[in-house]
Amino acid sequence: MLVSLWLTAALGGLSALSTQGIESLVRRRLPAHIDDFEFRLLGNETSTGGNDVYSVSSSEDGKILVEGNSLSALSSGLHRYLTDAVHVDIWWFIGSRLDTGPESLPALDVPMDGSSVVPWRYHFNTVTFSYTIAFWTWEDWELELDWLALRGVNLPLAWVGQEKILVEVYRELGMADTEILSFFSGPAYQSWNRFGNIQGSWNGELPMEWIENQSALQKNITRRMVELGMTPVLPCFTGFVPPATRRVLPNAMVVNGSNWEGFPVDYTNVTFLQPLDPAFSMIQKSFISKQTDLYGNITHIYTLDQYNENNPESGDLEYLRSVSYNTWQSLKAADSDAVWMMQGWLFYDQFSFWTEERIEAYLGGVENDQDMLIIDLFSESSPQWQRTNSYFGKPWLWCQLHGFGGNMGLYGQIENVTINPIEALANSSSLVGFGLTMEGQEGNEIMYDLLLDQAWSASPINTESYFHNWVSRRYAGTGGIPPEVYKAWDIMRMTVYNNTKSSFVSAPKSILELSPNISNMFHLGHHSTIISYSPTNLTSAWNLLFNASKSNPALWDNPAYQYDMTDITRQVFSNSFTETYKSLIATYSSPSHSNTTLSSIGANFTSQLRTLDSVLSTNPAFSLSTYLSAARTSSENATLQSFYVADLRNQITLWGPNGEINDYASKSWGGLVNSYYVPRWKTFVEYLIAVPLQRYNETELNGQLRRFERGWVNGGGNETALHRAQVQVHVVAGLRNVLEEAAGRWSGVFGE
Repeated sequence: MLVSLWLTAALGGLSALSTQGIESLVRRRLPAHIDDFEFRLLGNETSTGGNDVYSVSSSEDGKILVEGNSLSALSSGLHRYLTDAVHVDIWWFIGSRLDTGPESLPALDVPMDGSSVVPWRYHFNTVTFSYTIAFWTWEDWELELDWLALRGVNLPLAWVGQEKILVEVYRELGMADTEILSFFSGPAYQSWNRFGNIQGSWNGELPMEWIENQSALQKNITRRMVELGMTPVLPCFTGFVPPATRRVLPNAMVVNGSNWEGFPVDYTNVTFLQPLDPAFSMIQKSFISKQTDLYGNITHIYTLDQYNENNPESGDLEYLRSVSYNTWQSLKAADSDAVWMMQGWLFYDQFSFWTEERIEAYLGGVENDQDMLIIDLFSESSPQWQRTNSYFGKPWLWCQLHGFGGNMGLYGQIENVTINPIEALANSSSLVGFGLTMEGQEGNEIMYDLLLDQAWSASPINTESYFHNWVSRRYAGTGGIPPEVYKAWDIMRMTVYNNTKSSFVSAPKSILELSPNISNMFHLGHHSTIISYSPTNLTSAWNLLFNASKSNPALWDNPAYQYDMTDITRQVFSNSFTETYKSLIATYSSPSHSNTTLSSIGANFTSQLRTLDSVLSTNPAFSLSTYLSAARTSSENATLQSFYVADLRNQITLWGPNGEINDYASKSWGGLVNSYYVPRWKTFVEYLIAVPLQRYNETELNGQLRRFERGWVNGGGNETALHRAQVQVHVVAGLRNVLEEAAGRWSGVFGE
């Protein structure tokens, strides 16, 4: 009853549904079969709340009939038929493979029925909009939204283009454009600007061209979300404002936020307008009114995070309660049906501040539980719902974070994302959904599929059969799938994707991506450089996958096989680098070491890196040039192109004007390995050869590395040459030739 009432409030007043959006999806992805499907909404044509239900069957006239009680149910039923009967799917990076099935769609002897166990399936971490989405085009978004719809996501965050609304709001307050635009951060950093962590941009000023283009993109995004039966979660006014607020509202209650990650004061300590001030509600009304004018009355759910890695001005219980109460009231004054969605990250990240009584006070300011929705952001590793008594009765979402900063390491917790959410559902009456909250969309797609499918199963999914079926559709379209492929993925299921050690909490990163040092390179935590499985498990899986192509050479033409072989090879090399590094440091630390040996190990290390770079460069998804091109083509203005490229270069390396979060968002990309990581490691090895252990000076070494890093961010490593080199590898060699050469040269890396 609680869930049904909450859904009715959240969706109340929205327009009637039409199957046209689902039909358009079929027309986009399966144009030859548009007349082979029939979609039918059950009952009345508006959402009634509660869980989604579908049924797929063959009709008397030979069509595939998909029936459901919501548009999300229809798209989920369609996906079930395509994956279980036709054995095809749509994928990140690879694209749609839905059209690789048979010319005649298989009929169903028995209907396929499904029912969700939760009403909401959520997607997106707020920072994904910077780590992954910053330079996406509408074409990128179309693929993403079809992926979401088919996997049953009905509550996506739509966090694009809000600066357009803020510009209009601040102009009304009397601010000049220079005061407004200088407050915004660059495209690769907008998430943290919206959070109030940072302000301004160190690579250039955000232009109105970008702001207008992003607003236009948001119109397309939200329109498509609604067509596909999703309820967009839209932004609202959070309270973080330009410093000029003190000029235009001289009597306003404003405070400076806390310093974030050691950034220079000019770029942090963001001005915060207290929700207790009447101006807060005034601005909130203006923001939501303008947003509704732009995108329509399409939702009542708004994302609002005030203390994401920020400290409140006071820990006083009444103050915390007043902040949330007045924030809530500002939303309700702007939209009487408003629901405040908040990430629960603050209760984990600032654990020592957010005691149980402070959490209860802050959440208690929202006096109607149904007016709030909490995202338990890191449920699979560090859930907060238990210690907060299910967020003191507020509706909440069980979410898988999985990885930080777009870390690319292969990793998963198949037990935690199948068993734990079902147990939570049995123990928390206010749990209303499952969701995905990874900081970046970087591989490991099977782990995200697994949780979204768990939302349709009342008992934990059998992962053995699940992986088998997933592989069948993953490699469809190029003939029979050799048994070695299934065996390889089952090995990974039991090892790489079956972490059960509590000290390993998220996707790892390779030491090759870290600024070199003789110590502190191995650690656990959010960016673990230690893996939770034996490296031989992965090399066994690699050999099985590689040898599978001998019985079916057509696999080399399958984009999924190409992607996975590249990704798994990347991880095999990453695991090997660990041992090479240990050998290097052991040799350096030996009193009797020779520089000749050091030089030999160093040459071996960089040679492996260059081979890895060649492998990565065969695939656009693993190529730096792909992402630089996306940034560059976001504008036709040469100055803005340089700005956007610098923003991206900075994010994946220094992450800040002075390397405040150095290597946080590092990537193993072709072109980046060769032009950035190889020179850093060469500098390191040369330093070890020149300086004996007793005179090793970390500050001196870091100074050398930082000079190189700054130069690279500012345009070092000629982009045109880099792009040509990657194209040369892809066209002349191709993945098959590159891997055959790599396996022959580095047999010790790939040997079982």
